[in-house]
Amino acid sequence: MRMTSAMLVGAAVLTLAGCGAGGDSGGAEKVPATATGSLESLAAEVRCRPDMQTDADEIRQALCKNADGKFVLATFATDRGQREWINDAKDYGGHYLVGRKWVAVGDDGVVNALRGTLGGDVEVGTDHSGHGAKHSG
Repeated sequence: MRMTSAMLVGAAVLTLAGCGAGGDSGGAEKVPATATGSLESLAAEVRCRPDMQTDADEIRQALCKNADGKFVLATFATDRGQREWINDAKDYGGHYLVGRKWVAVGDDGVVNALRGTLGGDVEVGTDHSGHGAKHSG
C-alpha cells in the first residue's frame, strides 16, 4: 500500500497528540544557525535515536524522544515536497520547527527546545481546540 502525503502527515501529528512533555524554553534565547544534514545527523544533534516510520525516496520520517519530549523528525528530498507536507500537516494542528529540507513536529515546548539546538523557524498549525466542545445550555 502506498502511503499518501496526507496519510503520513495525519499519522505523524496524531501520534503526537497527548504526548507533550518538557518545559517551556523560556524567552528569547539566541537561536543557532539552522542545522542541515541527514535525518540521523539531525537526530544525533538533539540526542534521540530515531524510530524510522517511513524510509522513501521523497521523505524519511521517524518518531523521536529525548529529554525534551516526543516529536516527529522528517527529512525531504526537495524543498517543494517539504512545503507540500507542511501545508497538509498544518490542517492537523501542531507546532513545526522548519529547516532546509527537514521538519520537527511536536508540542510547543518540545519544538522551542529543539530550536535551541537545531535553529530553524517555528510554524503553527490550525487550532482545532474549539471544535467538538460540548455546549451546555
